[in-house]
Amino acid sequence: MTESTSETRRRVIVAGAGLTGLAALVAACGGGGTDSAGSSQAAGTGGAEAGSGGSSGGGSGGSGGASGALARTSDIPVGGGKVFQDRQVVIVQPTEGQFKAYDALCTHQGCPVDRVADGAIICPCHNSRFSLADGSPQQGPATQPLAEKQITVNGDEITLS
Repeated sequence: MTESTSETRRRVIVAGAGLTGLAALVAACGGGGTDSAGSSQAAGTGGAEAGSGGSSGGGSGGSGGASGALARTSDIPVGGGKVFQDRQVVIVQPTEGQFKAYDALCTHQGCPVDRVADGAIICPCHNSRFSLADGSPQQGPATQPLAEKQITVNGDEITLS
């Protein structure tokens, strides 16, 4: 009888751990549901800490410094970009000399995008892909574009406006 009681307790503990992991995954995806049309309902911030901040430019964080610059133009590759998780922004350079910035939260369920690769901004939660040129979804489940953010390019420094 002791063996079956121990086995039952072990199963309860393992099941509880699995449910805890599932709850964390749901929280990371923002917990926003979809309406009957399939569009995202009020998505939260989606746990900004979840993303690694990696990108084709390598790592998160900018040049920073006393000037308050988020990045240097040389940090942002042509046809690519860089995610700044701490500021919830992704900066891209769709064509040489053209810099754009977008909100780093996916419009599907609020997950933070984590990289720019193959000419797209990518959300790791459900693999939505967004255009560098205008933030529009190239691949779902996201159906709405990323919100554009205002930046200023002064010399070789990029700052949020």
